[in-house]
Amino acid sequence: MKKIRLLSLFLLIGIFLVGCSSGNNSQSSSGGKDSKGGDESDGKLSGEITVWAHPYTGDQEVEGKMWDEIISSFEEETGVKVNFEQIPWANRDQKILTALVANNGPDVFYAIPDQMPQYADEGMLLELDPYLEDLDMDDFVDTALVSTTWKDKLYGLPILQEAYTFLYNVDIVKDIGGDPENLPKTWDEFDEWAKKAKDKGYYAMSFAGGGSMNGTFYPYVWQAGGDIVNEDNEVLINNEKSLKAWERLDHMYKEGWIPEDSITAMERDALWDSGKLLAVQGSGASITNMLSKDLFEFVIAPPLTGEEQVTYGTTGMFVAPVNTDNPDAAAEFIKVMTNTENQKRFNKVTQYIPTRESAKEIFDEEPYLSQLATYTEYALPGVIHPAGRTIMPFIQSELQTMMEGKKTPKEAADAAAEAIKVELDKN
Repeated sequence: MKKIRLLSLFLLIGIFLVGCSSGNNSQSSSGGKDSKGGDESDGKLSGEITVWAHPYTGDQEVEGKMWDEIISSFEEETGVKVNFEQIPWANRDQKILTALVANNGPDVFYAIPDQMPQYADEGMLLELDPYLEDLDMDDFVDTALVSTTWKDKLYGLPILQEAYTFLYNVDIVKDIGGDPENLPKTWDEFDEWAKKAKDKGYYAMSFAGGGSMNGTFYPYVWQAGGDIVNEDNEVLINNEKSLKAWERLDHMYKEGWIPEDSITAMERDALWDSGKLLAVQGSGASITNMLSKDLFEFVIAPPLTGEEQVTYGTTGMFVAPVNTDNPDAAAEFIKVMTNTENQKRFNKVTQYIPTRESAKEIFDEEPYLSQLATYTEYALPGVIHPAGRTIMPFIQSELQTMMEGKKTPKEAADAAAEAIKVELDKN
C-alpha cells in the first residue's frame, strides 16, 4: 500500500478508527442508523448505499443499461436505494483510499487482487463471512476465491475472471509437423515444438519482459511448483522449485525461442499478427481481438504443466469498507451483484469469464470463450499479499539482468529474494 505508507501508519489508522467510532456512536445514540443506514430491528433492509465501479467496455450505453437493470432489480427487491458512481481506472487507489480514510467513501466498490490484501491488512475492509451463511459458495470457482481471501477471512465476492493460456498459429503448427488437435500439455512437449519452430525460422512464443510479471514469469514459477511470497512473509521466489522457472526462461532466451528484445518488450502483437510466432500468451481479450482481425486460423491450448498445471488470470471482486454506514445492505448488494443471474448480465456485456460455474453458459455459442472458461480452475490471480505490487519491479529487474547474461539464474533469484525481504522489513 505504497500511497498509504507515505503517511504515518499510526495516523492513518487513527483517522480511520475515529471515523468508524463516530459512526458507531451516532448509531447508539439515535437507536438506529444515520441517513444512509437502515433500521434492522424488523429484519428488513432499508436506507441507501453508494456503489463505485469502473468502465469495463467501450460501449457505455450498453454498459449503462446493464447497471440500470441490476440496480433497479436490487432496489425493488430490497427497498435499498443505490447511488451508483462510475470512477475512472486512473488514480483509483488514491481516490478510494482518500475517501475511506476521510470516512466519506462508497459502501461497495470494485477491487482487484493486488488491492484487496493491502486494504484488508490495514483493517479497512468489512469481513463478509458473517453475512454469507445462506449463500451457496460451492458454485464459485475455487481459484476465484483465492483473491478475495486474506488470512482465512473473506473480504469480497468475485464477479469476473480471466485465464491466460497459449494461442497457437495453426499454419505454423502444421509447418513444424504438429497436430492442431493435439497441442503440448507439458513443458517437455512444448520444448520439442519450440525446437522445431526455431529450426523453421519462427519464434516459439512471446515473452514481454517489460510488462507485468503476472502473465509472463509468474506462471512458470507456479508451474514449477514454486511461489513468490506467502501471507506469512516467507520469500519463496528463490527456493529450489521456483529456481526452475528462472532457469527455464534463461534457457529459452539463450536458445532463441523467444525474440531478442524480450528483455524489455511490452507486447507481441506485431510479431503474432505477422505470423512469426508459434504461440502467444492470451486471454479473452486476445481471442476477441483475433476474431475481429481474422488474420489466420488459431487454436487455444490448456495451460501447460511443469510440476503443476496452473496459469495466471486476474479476478475482479466487490468489497465493502469496514466503516460503511449500512453494512447489511452493502453485503447484500455484493451477494446479489455476484449471483448467477447478474454474473450472466455483467459478463455477457463485458466478455469476462463468470466466477460462478452456473453462469458460464453465456459462452455456449462462442466456442473459443467457452473453452477458455474451462481453464479458470487453473488460474491464479497473482501474488495475494499487501506488498504484491511493490515487489514486482525487483523480480522484473533481476529477470532482465539474467536475460542480459549478467547474472546466473540462481544469482538473479537470490538477489530478487533479498530485495523482497528488505521491502517486507520496511513494513
